[in-house]
Amino acid sequence: MLDVLNYQGRKVIHVDMDAFYASVEQRDNPQYRGQPLVVGGSPNQRGVVAAASYEARKFGIHSAMPSVTAIALCPELIFVRPRFDVYREVSVQIHEIFKGYTDVVEGVALDEAYLDVTENKRNIAYASTIARYIKAEILEETKLTATAGISMNKFLAKMASGQNKPNGLTVILPQDAIAFVEALPIEKFHGIGQVTTAKMHFLGIHTGADLKERSLKELTQHFGKVGHYYYKIARAEDERVVEPNRVRKSIGAETSFAVDKSDDSQMLYELEQIAKMVEQRLEQHSTRGRTLTVKIKFSNYQQITRSKTLPNYTSDLETIIATAAALFETVELENRSVRLLGISLSKLENAKKAQVIQLPLF
Repeated sequence: MLDVLNYQGRKVIHVDMDAFYASVEQRDNPQYRGQPLVVGGSPNQRGVVAAASYEARKFGIHSAMPSVTAIALCPELIFVRPRFDVYREVSVQIHEIFKGYTDVVEGVALDEAYLDVTENKRNIAYASTIARYIKAEILEETKLTATAGISMNKFLAKMASGQNKPNGLTVILPQDAIAFVEALPIEKFHGIGQVTTAKMHFLGIHTGADLKERSLKELTQHFGKVGHYYYKIARAEDERVVEPNRVRKSIGAETSFAVDKSDDSQMLYELEQIAKMVEQRLEQHSTRGRTLTVKIKFSNYQQITRSKTLPNYTSDLETIIATAAALFETVELENRSVRLLGISLSKLENAKKAQVIQLPLF
């Protein structure tokens, strides 16, 4: 496989574990192997899916899907409670492998990270060689597979890692970057969700080539500040650096609706599902927060937020749901329909570090 031989810029690897939570459960429980399995949710049709095995994905099941929908797609689906302590332990193992090659590692989630290997600890010339070594070490130490994408920036590396899952390795060379982006369907772009895809299709934008034809002015008129990002990635440009010491400022989740919603009870139900995703992510990161924010985007793309700072740090689901619902009810909808809802918690602290050890008095 070719690599970035003469390119003098950055060499970025994006490593993405394959169906991480579900794969850990299948590794540790042989009876689950080869079976459609999800982590999170419940067979009594409550909650949302946190992760799905590849066997479950064949039925159209994916993360953030309500359990009731997942069961309808696959009645034989196996539900497993998440074991975030185990997933964190495996994530630590994986990051130790990364640090054997570079300290410039940006963890995006427990199962995903960017590595800048432009200069690396082992003086290996080819980023693809490093990626192969990392994949092999992960498999040997954890018995799990990972997929790697390699290119000259974070956007392209992320897109490369999505090309050949599971257990794949894809390189996008600098000289191939423009052609790759131009041929890419717009719904495959990282950072472009279902609702934005629908709007782009309405505007006649179906591929990267179509996106590249639009001016910066036109994109910002239609999409606001994010139009700058779309303009750049259409040209295979991404100036973001790999940030090894990035501090997470908030944890949240949001849902864009294929069909705009105007019924209050439906939106409160959606907020409850979003709150469950937020709770899972807080637990995943051993984190809790004090300031809760609800985001509402209307059908005309106007966006508003409502926030409340709680008296104590929390990761409690009932508190998140109740606070989000109360904030939502302060908004005057004025017969407007909603295309997106989101919940986030900020002013974070590590839940484990915050625990106070109570010593006996006698």
